[in-house]
Amino acid sequence: MNHGKHSRNFWIGNGVLAVAMLMMFFMGPLSDALGIWAAVLWMVLAAVGMALLMSDKSGDPPEPD
Repeated sequence: MNHGKHSRNFWIGNGVLAVAMLMMFFMGPLSDALGIWAAVLWMVLAAVGMALLMSDKSGDPPEPD
């Protein structure tokens, strides 16, 4: 199998999604501090992270078995 190197957007997207995941653990205190904006911020982070991941077009799809 030929594994190519992922682009910078792939890794930035993973980092943004990791921050979004960490936000879920602290959503209670964040919601107390920011109100509905905590959920809006989480949705924006998740959308940006997924967009960065999906924009990674660094390699061809693998060959079928």
